[in-house]
Amino acid sequence: MNAYIFPGQGAQFVGMGLDLYEKYPMAQQLFEQANEILGFSITDLMFEGTAEGLKQTKVTQPAIFLHSVILSKVMGDSFKPDMVAGHSLGEFSALVANGVLNFEDALQLVSKRALAMQKACEIKASTMAAVLGLEDAKVEEVCASVEGIVVPANYNCPGQLVISGEIEAINIACEKLKEAGARRALVLPVGGAFHSPLMEPAREELAAAIEHTVFNTPNCPIYQNVTTTGVTDAVEIKENLISQLTAPVKWTQSVKNMVADGATLFTEIGPGKVLQGLVRKIESSAETTSAIVE
Repeated sequence: MNAYIFPGQGAQFVGMGLDLYEKYPMAQQLFEQANEILGFSITDLMFEGTAEGLKQTKVTQPAIFLHSVILSKVMGDSFKPDMVAGHSLGEFSALVANGVLNFEDALQLVSKRALAMQKACEIKASTMAAVLGLEDAKVEEVCASVEGIVVPANYNCPGQLVISGEIEAINIACEKLKEAGARRALVLPVGGAFHSPLMEPAREELAAAIEHTVFNTPNCPIYQNVTTTGVTDAVEIKENLISQLTAPVKWTQSVKNMVADGATLFTEIGPGKVLQGLVRKIESSAETTSAIVE
């Protein structure tokens, strides 16, 4: 069975999507439509901007979404997922790929999500840190022992967990994690504490937009970050998508469940190969590849 996986923030690069724009009229049309919907020329920033400009959350998230979704559309009849999943932001790309959301609605939600997250980041100084070489249970235990807000945010693969929270609490947690045997506990250059309780204002804002958006019955199950199991009920998908902003991304658990349900080939749709690397660390027997268009 073919599982299609969609990357999240961090996979962006200058020049992303330009090959699609130049080669496929459908891609050109969708990119131009995106410029209109967003109210600024995201194509300029994607194709010939700076790495710094692309790093802004309000640009990064729609840019990665566009690259993934447009790539999946130009694949045409060869695009046949049996199941889908997306890492954080990638969940929106996955929901277009399996027919739950249309292109316009999803892009508007992604844009609202990015702006709401940016605003939430400005309310309180916060950050994230990558923890390498420690068991998940130990990281959870250390986070629970620290005063202030610090929580597991991304279960990326065994031995790689990202934590999220207030700056001081993260710094204390990093020291404790190193003492507990972590190979590294490294503060990341991000704008704030994504997938933590500090994203509650963004969750509320996005919830209102999601509630007013039509969600269709999916063509195939989506393994959502919050529940990690295949979901086919549109109402449940909506609820999980709202919860996602303040809940951890359980990627390790999602991939394991996809494999248990028959996934043998994981095809990454979008910029980079980050998810393929994670899948191989989670399940060494799984085959991985990047999406190819003729």
